[in-house]
Amino acid sequence: MSTNETTARKSRKTRQGVVVSDKGDKTIVVLVERRFAHPLYGKSIKRTKKYHAHDENNEFRTGDVVRIQETRPLSKLKRWRVTDLIERPERV
Repeated sequence: MSTNETTARKSRKTRQGVVVSDKGDKTIVVLVERRFAHPLYGKSIKRTKKYHAHDENNEFRTGDVVRIQETRPLSKLKRWRVTDLIERPERV
């Protein structure tokens, strides 16, 4: 494998979303929302999808806004890993 092949590897996909569940051990569920224009009518459409992400230290809680990154399959459903915390809501 030449050096050009290793450096030309595509970067992994990243998504930003809200943690909706932290019940699993080392696993969180992240709700990612995307907005796009309807192809024919142009109206703004909102679609959501849930991703199971790996949280090694069980540090993220429901309501946190996090960034996740695509990775190799870690289990049946987990193909994403949490990279960083973007925002944590105030808890009273």
